[in-house]
Amino acid sequence: MQEKIISVQHLAKKFGSFEAVKDVSFEVNKGDVFGFLGPNGAGKSTSIRCMLSLIKPDAGSIEIFGKSLDRNRENILARTGSIIEKPDFYKYLSAYKNLELFARISGANSTKNEIYEMLDFVGLRGREKDKVAGFSHGMKQRLGIAQTLLHKPDLIILDEPTTGLDPQGIIEIRNLILQLKSEHNKTVLLSSHNLSEIEIISNRMVIINQGKSIVEGEVKELLNSNDLVVLMELDNVELAMRILKESFQDVEAYIDMQGQLSLNITKERVAQLNKHFVLQGIQVFGIESKRKLEDYFIKMIQA
Repeated sequence: MQEKIISVQHLAKKFGSFEAVKDVSFEVNKGDVFGFLGPNGAGKSTSIRCMLSLIKPDAGSIEIFGKSLDRNRENILARTGSIIEKPDFYKYLSAYKNLELFARISGANSTKNEIYEMLDFVGLRGREKDKVAGFSHGMKQRLGIAQTLLHKPDLIILDEPTTGLDPQGIIEIRNLILQLKSEHNKTVLLSSHNLSEIEIISNRMVIINQGKSIVEGEVKELLNSNDLVVLMELDNVELAMRILKESFQDVEAYIDMQGQLSLNITKERVAQLNKHFVLQGIQVFGIESKRKLEDYFIKMIQA
C-alpha cells in the first residue's frame, strides 16, 4: 500500500459570502508529482494556502505525513517547502546572501557548500554573487526552488510556478521539478491551469472547478493520451470513408464542415492509415493531429 503524504477531505473556505472552496478532496502519494489542475479562480490557491496553514479552512480536514495539520503544524511545515505564486527576495542582496539569510531564518543552518549545491542544482552557479534585482523572472523562480530546498523538505508545494515565464523558462522549471522527484526523491504538488504542463510532468492529478474536486487519478488513465483527433485533407474524402468502413472499422470518422476527414484514432494507427490511403490512390495533402486533452478538460469543468 502506497504511503499517503497529503490527504485533504471535504475542504471548504469562504471569504464573506464568496465560497472560494466548496468541497475539495484528494490524496497525494509518496513520490508523486501530483497535478492540482483547474481553471483560474477554481480554488487552487485558496486550497494550497489552507494546506500551508496560511489561512484556516471553514470545514474539512487536512492530514500531511499522516498527521493532522491542526495539531502538528510546526512539525509538518518543517518538512514542507513551497512557492506561492512568486518568490520574494531582498533585491539588493546577492543570490547567495539571500539563500544564506533564508537558511538562518528557517533554522536550516545550511553550510556554504550546501548553498552552492542548491545554486548549482537550479542552474544559477556563476550568478551567486549577482544581485537579485538584475535577475529575470525565470531566474527568480529557480532561486525560489533553491530556497525551498534549504531545509531539506520531503514535500514541495508549487503554486503556478511557470506563470509569466517564456517557453525556455517553462522548460527549465519543468526539468527542475522532474529532477526533484528523480534525483532528490521529493513528493511534489504542482498547481496549474495548464493541461499540457500537467500531462508532461505529473503522474497523478485532480481536477477542480468552482471550488469542487471533480475527478482524481492517474494522468495517463484520465487523459488517455494515445487518443488523438486527426484531421486529414484528401483529394477523395468519399472514397476514404468507404475504405475506412471496409478495412478500419474500429476507427470513428466523419467529414467535417471544411470537407476534411476527422478521425478519432490512436497515434499508432495514423501511419498505417496514411500508407493505406496512398496505396489506394488517394492523395493526402495534409495531416493535423491534436490530443483530446482539451476536450476532456472542457468536458470535466463544464459538467
